[in-house]
This record gives sequence, structure tokens and C-alpha cells, in this order.
Amino acid sequence: MQAQTGTVTIDQDKDIEKLLEYKKDIRTNKTYKIQVFQSVDPDRAQREKSEFLNSFSEWPVEIHWNTPNYKVWVGNFSTRLEADRALLKIKKQYMNAIIFQPKTEK
Repeated sequence: MQAQTGTVTIDQDKDIEKLLEYKKDIRTNKTYKIQVFQSVDPDRAQREKSEFLNSFSEWPVEIHWNTPNYKVWVGNFSTRLEADRALLKIKKQYMNAIIFQPKTEK
């Protein structure tokens, strides 16, 4: 037996490569976060962040300022399922916690 050899040539529009790269960028920017607290008082937001870290150290926590509120955001979840699982644990202490997707700045 002998294997066959050949050459394959793909002729495609150059814009297809650009679209594929753009699609990859969109997928990687899709993250979910959980908001556990918001207040106009930055000191109170800092205290809530510290209290959260004492109870749940497995996720990153940040304070995000959006006029006029300081918001405590948790996690960088890559899937909604992952965020839902974390929310189940978090809701035991923070019943007003919500999942959201932050807007990306471009």
C-alpha cells in the first residue's frame, strides 16, 4: 500500500481572519461578577470588603466607584454557572447579592 499525498490550498477573504480574531476577543472579555454591597460612603464599602474577605477568601474582591456609589464586587467568573454556584454560597450572608456582567471599556 501507498499513501496518497497532496496539497490543499485555502483561498479565503482576508476579512475572515479579522472576524475570527474579533470573535476571540469578545469571548475572552466575557466575565461575570457578583455585587454584594453598595453605598455612598467609601469607608463603609471598605469595611464591607474586609468583612467579605474574612468570610470568603476564595474570590478576589474590589471596590468599584460609579458616581455616587461605591460598590463591592466579587470574582472574575468565566461562566454563568460558576457565578451561580458562588452566589448560592454568598447569598447566605449577603441576601441582596446579584450577578452581572460589567461593561467593558474600549
